Amino acid sequence: MPKRQLGAHGPMVSAIGFGCMSFAGFFGEADDETSLETLAAVEAAGIDFWDTANLYGMGRSERIVGQYLKESGAEVTLATKVGIIPGPPRAFDNEEDYIRSELESSLKKLNRDKVELYYIHRRQQELPVETVAETMGKLIEEGLIDAWGLSEVAPSTIRRAHSVVPVTAVQNEYSLWTRQPELGVIQTCEELDIAFIPFSPVARGALGVADLDPSTFDDSDFRKVNPRFMGQNWLENMDYIRAFRAYAETKGVSTPALALAWVLHQGDHLIPIPGTRTKEHLADWAHAGEIGLSEDDLWEIEQILPAGWAAGDRYSDQQMVGVERYC
Repeated sequence: MPKRQLGAHGPMVSAIGFGCMSFAGFFGEADDETSLETLAAVEAAGIDFWDTANLYGMGRSERIVGQYLKESGAEVTLATKVGIIPGPPRAFDNEEDYIRSELESSLKKLNRDKVELYYIHRRQQELPVETVAETMGKLIEEGLIDAWGLSEVAPSTIRRAHSVVPVTAVQNEYSLWTRQPELGVIQTCEELDIAFIPFSPVARGALGVADLDPSTFDDSDFRKVNPRFMGQNWLENMDYIRAFRAYAETKGVSTPALALAWVLHQGDHLIPIPGTRTKEHLADWAHAGEIGLSEDDLWEIEQILPAGWAAGDRYSDQQMVGVERYC
C-alpha cells in the first residue's frame, strides 16, 4: 500500500484510508462480528488510517473499532469526530465543555488515551471558528489529540481556523459525482499543506461493481431519501454509471477501484476514506492505489463522467443541515 503524509507535520499513512460509518447501519443493517472481520481485512490490506465519529450509531462504530484495536493490538492512525447533536432537529455544539466531554467518551470506547486526529464534524455557525481552534489547540497541548481537522467546510473557514492553530486535515465529500471541492477546498488545502480527506469517494456505493436497486434499501439506509438515488434522478445516473463501468472493464479493473484511483490522481495531498460493511466489497477496491492513470485515461474518464453529470443534489434538505455552502 502506497503512503501519503497526513498534513504538513503528520505521520505517513496508507494512501487509502478506511471510513467506519457503515458499521453503524447507515447503509443498511450491519453486524458487529462482520464488522470486526472487515477490520481484520482492512489491516491485512495495509490500510492504517481509520476514520470514525461519535455520531455513528451513537458510539457503536467507535466501540467496534475500540474492540478490534484492543483484541488485535493493531497500530493505526485513528481519527474521530465531534460536533453534531442528532435530532430532530439536528443541532451543533462546538463549545469547549461539550468537545471535552465527548472526547473523553470517545477515548473510552476506542480504548485509547488519545487520538491522532480529531475533527469538528460540523461547525456551530454562531461560534467563531477561531474560538474552536483555540479549544483544539488546548487538547493538542494536553496530549489528548495529536492534530485537528474540519469537515464539510468552506475555504474561508479553513483559512480562519488555520491562522489560529494549524489544521492538519479537512474532510469533505468528493468523488466523480461530487466535485464541489475542486472550486476551492482542494486548492486551499494544497496551499496550506493540509491533507484533504475525501469521504464517499465511490459515490456511496453507486460506483460499485454492480447496479444498486434503491427499492431494496432498508428504511434506515442513509440513501433511501438521498435525491441522487430517487426516481428519475437514479435512472439518469445509471446511464452514466454503466458507461463508466464498461470503461473500467476495458481497463481490466473494477468500477470502484477505478473511481478511487481517479480520486488519488487529483493530488498527492488527497487521502480518500472509502468504507464498506464487508471484506468482500473491500477486495473490490483495496488495490486502487496501485492503478496508474495516464493523461489519456483521465481525459477519457472526463468524457464519460463530466463534472456535474450527477442528477439530484448530494444531500436531501435535512441531510444538508450544517454543511457550509460557498459556491
